[in-house]
Amino acid sequence: MFPLFWDPTLILVIPGFILALWAQFKVKRTFARYDEFGSRSGWTADQVARDILRRGRVSVKVENVGGKLTDHYDPRDHTLRLSDSTFGSRSLAAIGVAAHEAGHAFQHAHGYFPLSLRTNIVPVANFGSWVGMPLFFIGFLFQSGFMLQLGIVFFSFAVLFGLVTLPVEFNASSRAIAILQDGGYLTREEIPAARKVLNAAAWTYVASALVAVLSLFRMLILSGLLGGSDE
Repeated sequence: MFPLFWDPTLILVIPGFILALWAQFKVKRTFARYDEFGSRSGWTADQVARDILRRGRVSVKVENVGGKLTDHYDPRDHTLRLSDSTFGSRSLAAIGVAAHEAGHAFQHAHGYFPLSLRTNIVPVANFGSWVGMPLFFIGFLFQSGFMLQLGIVFFSFAVLFGLVTLPVEFNASSRAIAILQDGGYLTREEIPAARKVLNAAAWTYVASALVAVLSLFRMLILSGLLGGSDE
């Protein structure tokens, strides 16, 4: 048996962690770059979000939330929250982010299935993310097949959440770009900047999903359920 926290299968998840670090660096650098350029329209990000929602007849509150790049849409209370780095900003980066979150509000209003699925599995996914890995390695340490399998089952919900998040985020970004262009919030020359910011953000979700999938793959190998052995 290999030591608890080190074995040859650990190399499987290293590419995912490297991609995650790169994605975090890329999104911060890209946002910082285009946060320096104000939109020609003069609209602030929160004004853009409110106008998009008004035009789409979607009843959603727009609020400020502390932090940087903590922007999100909460379907539970129909609230779109823009971070300090976005709310009130006229930058191309901030407007792109605000439109993206408005895209989530449209998804919710129109019953977009992947968003509904993600929202419904949040509690079990959070629980699985928290207890799945510890349960698995307790089972691995004490050679308990039941604990190993229980940990895998719980962690699988976290993996499902990561995978379902991908179409949700990509769809919201596509909606955002179309809305910004068709609504006249950004000029044709400004659209590529917003697209680059949203594409950079998308990589963080890809990296997160990849880490989860590779971690599950490693767990299956260690448990012996995928042609491997824990001996």
